[in-house]
Amino acid sequence: MSLNVTDRGRLNRFLEHLEESARVELGYPVAFDIDYKPLEPFLGYSLNNVGDPFASGHYRLNSHAFEREVLEFFAEMTQAPDGQWWGYVTNGGTEGNLYGMYLARELFPDGIVYFSRDSHYSVSKNLHFLGMRNIMIRSQPNGEMDYEDLRETVRIRRDATPIIFANIGTTMKEGRDDIGIIQGVLDELVMDKRYIHSDAALCGGYAAFLEPRPAWDFADGADSISISGHKFFASPIPCGIVLAKRGHVDRISHSVAYIGTRDTTISGSRNGFTPMVLWYAIRSLGVDGLRRRLHNAMAVADYAEREFRAAGIEAHRNRAALTVVFPRPAQAVCEKWQLAAAGDIAHIICMPHVTRAQVDALLQDILSERGRAAPGDPK
Repeated sequence: MSLNVTDRGRLNRFLEHLEESARVELGYPVAFDIDYKPLEPFLGYSLNNVGDPFASGHYRLNSHAFEREVLEFFAEMTQAPDGQWWGYVTNGGTEGNLYGMYLARELFPDGIVYFSRDSHYSVSKNLHFLGMRNIMIRSQPNGEMDYEDLRETVRIRRDATPIIFANIGTTMKEGRDDIGIIQGVLDELVMDKRYIHSDAALCGGYAAFLEPRPAWDFADGADSISISGHKFFASPIPCGIVLAKRGHVDRISHSVAYIGTRDTTISGSRNGFTPMVLWYAIRSLGVDGLRRRLHNAMAVADYAEREFRAAGIEAHRNRAALTVVFPRPAQAVCEKWQLAAAGDIAHIICMPHVTRAQVDALLQDILSERGRAAPGDPK
């Protein structure tokens, strides 16, 4: 089988469009710096990771063995309790967050979910799906949760179990909620029953490498954690990882006879190719390689913040963040560079593929729209 000339031409034009679009993409947390071509032969098979990755089933065209290795890597990165955790590779961060909230609902049907104003838009959608009571908490200017508002809101509802949806990197500002502070608030209110879920979509890929280490993982009190695979790990296919304490998962598990395994996930059929992508990134780069990617990206973020400020643009970012926030530029600039904008701010996210040259080109476009040249450039 082969395509006709017209269809082949269409694919070629689409590839050219993708190549050009990738060169001017700075606003979203994706990366293009890992070459996954060695995995192309596996696209010839229907890899379906149906069921629990830790249980055998009847369908053998799966990548469960690779998936387990990926999960073990992330369990170590998130300081999961030895032998007391479980997880699977998801379709993306939203599914991981849905799973965490599902576990919380089954454990504490009387619970109220508390999440900050800067949480991802999918949080409200997930809570609507699950029919969970919820209250939005104010955010601090840097995108982090307002802990005083959390304290007062929980205090007047002490009859309900608090379920905390913590952001480990908000969408616009990369603000990180501090689970240690949240735990202290709940301790102060003598809320012995609680559930904390960490939405670490972007930052979960590198939070373990940051110094000082943020309070975000199982050692800090998280009950479940969601991390995206198509962000820091540059998967070309959207995916994610969800991890949870095994005791919580056992509450919802049940056996399905015709697939020969347990039903512990949200979806039935699951992508068997994405675990191989994540496995390839982990094995080819290793911890040292991943840490170097982060340090290089942080250096570009430092550069972007410094250059924007030198040009008179009030750019800023949270500590050890890849996200640089600045006043919203002209719409033409936002469209060209695919900048994420909300209200009067926009941002770039200095993912591992982003270069200083791209930052310079964006800055020049912003200044040109303002009618002036960058420092040192000819008038």
